[in-house]
Amino acid sequence: MKILTTAQMRQLEDSCAEDGLTTEVLMENAGRAVAAAVKRIMGDISQKQILLLIGPGNNGGDGLVAARHLHDLGAKVIVYLFGDRPTRDPQLKPIRDRRITRIDSAKDDDLDTLSELVNSVDAVIDAIFGTGVATSGKSRPFGGLLVMILDKVKKAKKKRSGLRLIALDLPSGLNADTGDVDPACLQVDNTITLAFPKPGLFKFPGVEKVGELTVVDIGLPGYIDEGKEGREVEEVGAGGGGEAGAGYIGDAWAKALLPERPSQANKGSFGRVLVVAGSMNYVGAAYLACSGAMRVGAGVVTLATTGRLQSILASKLTEVTYLPLPESRPGTLSPESARVIFRQAAQQYYNVLLLGCGMGQSEATAKLIRTILLAKGRPPLPSLILDADALNILAVTPGWWQRLTEDAILTPHPGEMARLVGISSDEVQKDRVSIAKRVAAEWKKTVVLKGAYTVVAAPDGRTQVSNVANAGLASAGTGDVLAGAIAGLLAQGLSLFDAAACGVYLHGMAGEMVSDRLGDAGMIASDLLVALPQVIKQLKESESAPIAE
Repeated sequence: MKILTTAQMRQLEDSCAEDGLTTEVLMENAGRAVAAAVKRIMGDISQKQILLLIGPGNNGGDGLVAARHLHDLGAKVIVYLFGDRPTRDPQLKPIRDRRITRIDSAKDDDLDTLSELVNSVDAVIDAIFGTGVATSGKSRPFGGLLVMILDKVKKAKKKRSGLRLIALDLPSGLNADTGDVDPACLQVDNTITLAFPKPGLFKFPGVEKVGELTVVDIGLPGYIDEGKEGREVEEVGAGGGGEAGAGYIGDAWAKALLPERPSQANKGSFGRVLVVAGSMNYVGAAYLACSGAMRVGAGVVTLATTGRLQSILASKLTEVTYLPLPESRPGTLSPESARVIFRQAAQQYYNVLLLGCGMGQSEATAKLIRTILLAKGRPPLPSLILDADALNILAVTPGWWQRLTEDAILTPHPGEMARLVGISSDEVQKDRVSIAKRVAAEWKKTVVLKGAYTVVAAPDGRTQVSNVANAGLASAGTGDVLAGAIAGLLAQGLSLFDAAACGVYLHGMAGEMVSDRLGDAGMIASDLLVALPQVIKQLKESESAPIAE
């Protein structure tokens, strides 16, 4: 599924209109799909009170259709109108016919009625403004009555954490293209976006307002993915930058990538991973990376580390094999270790090399990593995944990508990406997709920019964005698990880009599974390890996922 700018969405809708798919039909589809998504989010909505904030445009029209369908599903619906709807609004008649409560904000003195409602209902749906207010430049700030309405909702949420806030298409005041937000914009629990994700949903500061993101099908033909009569939506600008045309990782896409597991296979059938990781300060990184590779199905995982660390890890990592390496000081690998690793590479026993997790940045470690990756005349290396300290050491090595000629997967978090590119973390977060695409092309490497809605970019311009933003994954060691999972998938025959994107998907879904069970506070990296094979099992057993998932 592609990520589309507002201009692309308009172009697609215009093409649909030419084919007879009218705005009215799309609005009906949108409202019905939003109501179904709300039911999935809230569970049994029978007798639950749901307040819809309805704006004057198409987003408000979608909200009115959703209100009707929610009423028909058994919810107690209240419609709160902001701004003038058309005199003969076809979406208001069904509301009147069902005697759904309607309140005009202009007649709500001091917003007293709204105050009572937001302090009693189960959910508020923001259907005031959608993509129609997005522009390539700065939008005029909200003011007056609208700010007062949104402020009432914010205050109610502070008092009642159980009040669920849901945005229709996107939170009002979030620019769909740039991710800029109006000061009055709500921070919602869920955003139900229509047809295709929009760039601003993945860009800071907008991403912080979105909550859990659901994409629903409203009947737009999949011109972007499959084409129709040879036509495709052009990658027009409108402030979308590199996000335009990026993909959005979904269940069906990930399911199609899962490696086959034939019954007659042996351990060699599922690849061999060599992990060079760990130091005295970061013993756990080696454990988590190796375990991540095993938990996604790698056949053989070998940990190359010092004898001192091997003795610490042997009782915990019982399924891996070990390649003892010389140390320069306790727990720190010697640069001489490169010879042992090159010997393994020359024998072509391993098809993946994961380098960097928890290795530290001592002078000896830096020399070792540079020797392995950049030394002249070294043997060809297995498929590479570079994480953590391997990236930090490359960041202070000018022109490293010109010397590292092999393709490789790089897995930086925003701070590591900032060091690699020479900008601030804030600048990285402001334009994540564009930066990942640019450096992947420049470095000729596959880049995994970690964080909320992780970005995977290939040198050829292919880009995928994760569907997960989970605060529970913001803890030490989760990146080591991800690097290991990607290594395990790569070992089983996936391409670098597919292994990276599928690993990101499985890792994110494992985080969601653990978060559902434990919550997002106190969740630790090792919780993900058992969840990884459970996610794979569920995905294999699932029906082909609909576009709405």
